Amino acid sequence: MNSPGPEHFIFIPGVLLIGVVIGYIMGSRSAKAELERRRRRARQ
Repeated sequence: MNSPGPEHFIFIPGVLLIGVVIGYIMGSRSAKAELERRRRRARQ
C-alpha cells in the first residue's frame, strides 16, 4: 500500500481552509440579509 505523499499535507488543509472561508463569507451575507429583513418588518 502506498502512503500519501507530502502534497496531501498541504492540499487537504488548504481545501479545508478555502471551505471555511467560503462558508464564513456566505454565512455573514445571509446574516446581514436576515437582519435587514427584520428591520424592514419592524418599520412596518
